Amino acid sequence: MDVQPTALIVVAHHRADSLTAALARRAAARLEAAGYWVDLLDLHREGFDPRHRVEDEPDYGNRDKRYSDEVYAHAERVLAADVIAAVFPVWWFGLPALLKGWIDRVWNYGLTYGRREKPMAGKRMLWVGLAGLAEDDPNSDLTRALLDGALRRGIAEFCDITDVHTLALFDSEAQGLVGAARERHYAALEARADEAVDKLVAG
Repeated sequence: MDVQPTALIVVAHHRADSLTAALARRAAARLEAAGYWVDLLDLHREGFDPRHRVEDEPDYGNRDKRYSDEVYAHAERVLAADVIAAVFPVWWFGLPALLKGWIDRVWNYGLTYGRREKPMAGKRMLWVGLAGLAEDDPNSDLTRALLDGALRRGIAEFCDITDVHTLALFDSEAQGLVGAARERHYAALEARADEAVDKLVAG
């Protein structure tokens, strides 16, 4: 009997009506249609505290250190997933504090990396970053560097996830566009997000 695969979608935005949240819900529906059981983790809605604390700081001299219950509860959701998709706004060419704190606390030593075992190996991951600036902005390379450097290589691949996809969606605020032009712009962003999810499923 085939086991239903699991997808973890992590959304990091304080507004439920944001484009970030809408694309996360869209990804969830698409993954469900592809046969996945979807765990939609809305960090703000669930009240996740991104602030680091002493009990969640790794002790490299104690391989069996016990972290906080909150960290273990979130780590279980990460480890249970076959595919992981993080959807977030790019602020100051970096992650929002909510998502950065989740990674800092949950993607912890002995849980996602640092042991002889490789608990994250074989998973697939997608990073979707929404940037307000235009794609031809001189600083757009900083957004791409975030996705393909710190996120793809520095986090996912460091934790033994080798099948990593990234997507930068620029001009997320549709600056200067109104009416049908604005609708076409957002439809194009949605289509690119759909394509990225389909590639994630395909592996």
